[in-house]
Amino acid sequence: MGHRARTRHAVLTAALVAATLTASLTAGCTRHHPPDDARTPHRPSAPTGAATLTSAAGSPLAVKIDNVPAARPQTGLGAADIVYAEQVEGGLSRLMAVYATRLPKAVGPVRSARESDLELLRQFDEPTLAFSGAQRALLPLIRRAPVHAESPDEAADAYYRAPGRTAPHNLYVRPARLLPTAPGRAALTTGFHYGPAPSGGTPETSRTVRYPAARFTFTWSTQRGGWLVAMDGTPTTTTDGGRPAPATVVVQYVKIRSSRYHDALGNRTPYTETTGSGKAEVLRDGRSFDATWSRPSAADGTAFTAFTAADGGRMNFAEGQVWVVFAAAAS
Repeated sequence: MGHRARTRHAVLTAALVAATLTASLTAGCTRHHPPDDARTPHRPSAPTGAATLTSAAGSPLAVKIDNVPAARPQTGLGAADIVYAEQVEGGLSRLMAVYATRLPKAVGPVRSARESDLELLRQFDEPTLAFSGAQRALLPLIRRAPVHAESPDEAADAYYRAPGRTAPHNLYVRPARLLPTAPGRAALTTGFHYGPAPSGGTPETSRTVRYPAARFTFTWSTQRGGWLVAMDGTPTTTTDGGRPAPATVVVQYVKIRSSRYHDALGNRTPYTETTGSGKAEVLRDGRSFDATWSRPSAADGTAFTAFTAADGGRMNFAEGQVWVVFAAAAS
């Protein structure tokens, strides 16, 4: 009887634990959907000595944003200080928006991180990275990187699933639940300089950048004082701020190679190299300026990207939002 009683007690205890765990997993709005891109969400606890979230208050927030047609219109793009466009699997595109001067109520749809994101983010001082997941083999690299990685597993209350959209294109983040306040412009340690345009340049009304299965078109608007964005031939709009019109667009020519990691189908994911040097094209004030970029290394903390005009002087950007489109350099 004693043995059977102990056995029955153990079974009941195990059932109670399992029920409690199931309830906790289904309580959050993001837990009952499959991981983004069939990747594993980031689960491990912070290593000993890691900085807490409050220590990132003076650093910007970077959010990985979905950019396939099913994800549009996006939310929160207009509030970003910088929007990076990168090539991902299948020749498609994905965005990473960086917020420092203001935080919108919501940003999304949020998608997964890539290996090259970590190199790019070394320009900032321990930024907070909002992302939906990552390949399992990439997670240790994310844990070691100088970023505050905040996926739905670390900050479930910061994320929600929007009704009317299907997974994985329906995950959004509330920035105010990741950062106590916008850190301010000083957190934008990219090396970008703002001021009067250099001499010269070529009048430009429209510029298109093509990926194998995606394209961006920027059309100058005198009325807006910026470049109206279109993606894949469709005018870009947002759910909360109308049509983005960045004051400056940078077409940065970089090396795009295969990374060490694979997607869910076994294909190697692209790696966008943001260190080194190369050519660039800077669009501002209705003109196109030839430029070069240089970022020697990402190894020593914050290593910014310097842009130089064709005359050898500093390439100033126009005040306002900046879009940087990483395009494949000619081999």
